[in-house]
Amino acid sequence: MSQPLLSLAELTAEEQLLVESARLASERAYCRYSKYSVGAAIRGASGQVYTGCNVENASYGATMCAERSAVFAMVAAGERRIASVCVYAPGEPVAMPCGMCRQVISEFCRDAEVLVAGPGGVLRRSFAALLPEAFELVPEEDAR
Repeated sequence: MSQPLLSLAELTAEEQLLVESARLASERAYCRYSKYSVGAAIRGASGQVYTGCNVENASYGATMCAERSAVFAMVAAGERRIASVCVYAPGEPVAMPCGMCRQVISEFCRDAEVLVAGPGGVLRRSFAALLPEAFELVPEEDAR
């Protein structure tokens, strides 16, 4: 890591809640193949927190990452804007979102705060720093 990890005490109460929500979600992960549990928590623009965990499948392509699982829960609840994201994995190093998850998150935000956490601490980044030039397609009805 190019930057030292932050301790939980250095986070705001809102950030600590997001980390704890992601940590709890990681405990519910279905990861019988990799044994690598990941949890994610997303705070929508409304303030509501949505969680997800990784769900593996014997057909690895059918596996769902925690971040996308949380995004889909947010969308299913009717919300469309992400204010902040936290990804938690109980191992080291901290688990940065994969490229596919970054692209899915970009559909619902351009520059949310991202916390990447583990037992050793928390890394804080802007989403724009994680995916500076996201692919974007403007549907015809939105272009009018």
